[in-house]
Amino acid sequence: MAFLDSIPASLFESIGVVAGLTACFVLLVQLVKEYKSAEPTSLTKTFLFGWIFIYAFWALYGLRFETVALWFTNAIALSLQIALCVVVFTKKTATTSP
Repeated sequence: MAFLDSIPASLFESIGVVAGLTACFVLLVQLVKEYKSAEPTSLTKTFLFGWIFIYAFWALYGLRFETVALWFTNAIALSLQIALCVVVFTKKTATTSP
């Protein structure tokens, strides 16, 4: 623990932003793939809405404790996840319509 305590908080914050943005990039890749694919989605409602809850919680947690790495990156991830839901449910509606 002494090693971790020796690392400045600002460095952890910076690394946290980079890690969070990397996770957002991965989510963006899934969003683009889902948008471009004509195939039915394999993503479940539980997965889609579960991640909305998780991203919203961590964004609020970051706001509460003034942790930029948490609120900033999770707000972006939340927006991407909502967009993913819109794409998936629009696709399901389009494929189930006569």
